[in-house]
Amino acid sequence: MTYNKYLFNSIEKMKILQLITLSELGGAQSVVVNLANSLSKEHKVIVAAGEGDGKMWKGLNENIQKVHIKHLKRTLSPISDFLTLLSFVRLYYKYTPDIIHLHSSKAGMLGRIAFPSKKIIYTVHGFDSIRLAYRKFLPIERFMQYACKAIVGVSHYDENSLRLEGIIHNVHCIYNGIDYIQADKMLSFRLTQKCKRVILCIARLSPPKDYNLFMLVAKLLPDYAFVWIGNQYEVREHPDNVYFLGNIPNAGMYNSIADLFILPSNYEGLPMVILEAMSFGKPVVASNVGGICEIIENGVNGYTVDNTAESFADKIEYILENEDVYELFSRNALQRFNEDLTVDKMVNAYMNIYQL
Repeated sequence: MTYNKYLFNSIEKMKILQLITLSELGGAQSVVVNLANSLSKEHKVIVAAGEGDGKMWKGLNENIQKVHIKHLKRTLSPISDFLTLLSFVRLYYKYTPDIIHLHSSKAGMLGRIAFPSKKIIYTVHGFDSIRLAYRKFLPIERFMQYACKAIVGVSHYDENSLRLEGIIHNVHCIYNGIDYIQADKMLSFRLTQKCKRVILCIARLSPPKDYNLFMLVAKLLPDYAFVWIGNQYEVREHPDNVYFLGNIPNAGMYNSIADLFILPSNYEGLPMVILEAMSFGKPVVASNVGGICEIIENGVNGYTVDNTAESFADKIEYILENEDVYELFSRNALQRFNEDLTVDKMVNAYMNIYQL
């Protein structure tokens, strides 16, 4: 991991606080882990988070200070939120960070109340979760936009959506980035039936993710195996060519033995799971939502499609049944990842904003 040499030589060692609402390991938490681990090589990094299964903590380097905020929860609660504010104040005076990087809307709201605005960067991981699903919180976001020195969207789609909703104060776009994943040569899906190809999806069973659409696509393509990793509970009824494998650590490495990645979703920011697939040179077919179309170009490295089973099935079959197309899309996916979506790119962009 290497920083831009100019930044590396010109910035003194800083204390950087990364703060996110949930400690479970989702896309936003992966960004925090990647940022924190990279920054901790040259700076003192503190990571704080609230409720969740705590899997995020396991991904952090040993030299990172880890702080559990007991009362920080996703849901609104006057008592818990007040206690969280007190915890934030104590956290600030204990570590006196130079930079306070807030991730997710709840941490973003409470953090901008508790901490000095001139030190705060707030990253919005998928603004549609507020703009479409929780519009009642938009007035708060508009009011709080001035309580930080920069707001970051993880795609140009998010950046433009923020501006359209009246959030215009020092708004930037920084793409998420990931490190290269080492694949285990012994990996296997252990499928019970023979199949021509394997289509992979990695996601939790949460409202934005459309696993019913996933199963409808599988019904249209019975010769392919459809594997879903990340389900928190058993899905009992599904087509014979669908496999729900549950939560698996380092699930991204399974792209190495899949043929194609799909993501049926109702709204997104810039999904980390798509970046993982691209890092393995896998073509992607995904819902045309959020910033996905900025990194998945139709006819280049995959397709973004409408949320219908027919749209997904048509593009999946076209890619997998045309060898030349498959090889071209694979090369282009890896090239785009190397150019724009690495950890180095993301860290250098955030370091520029930290200096504002």
